[in-house]
Amino acid sequence: MEIDSHKVIYSIIIFVVSILLRLFVTGSLKRIQSKFGFQKARIIVTNKIISVLVYGTAITIIAFIWGVSDEQFLLFVSSFLTVLGIAFFAQWSLLSNITAGIILFINYPVKIGDTITILEKDNNTTGEIKDIGAFFITLKTPENALITIPNAVILQKNIEYSSHSKE
Repeated sequence: MEIDSHKVIYSIIIFVVSILLRLFVTGSLKRIQSKFGFQKARIIVTNKIISVLVYGTAITIIAFIWGVSDEQFLLFVSSFLTVLGIAFFAQWSLLSNITAGIILFINYPVKIGDTITILEKDNNTTGEIKDIGAFFITLKTPENALITIPNAVILQKNIEYSSHSKE
């Protein structure tokens, strides 16, 4: 099998450009954080999302350079989305937790470092927010136990919170 040198060169160029673009975005996000005072954890998550988009785009472009046809690519994407759709349909709570995680990340008064109490009838849960992930919030209780609570539960329950974050 003969390797086309132009394809190798174009692939290397796309790869280098994607790395440089990611480094530029990382630097820009750090400047935005310092200028506007955004929380470090949010900048990290935003950086991860942008990195996945940049590298995913680079891989797609490189696949087209190496001769993947439109039909093959669309077949792969549609198969992937079908499997993903079936997984979400099989687990609605997963989809609701992802949606709740996005809502908590963008527009909710609590953030990493805050202490919250989840108010329930019989058993209140108090802890410091250690992580807000795509599916769960991790709380550290006063007894130093780590508890994970689904994001959807956080949106459905009454929350009492106090901000102790220094970032």
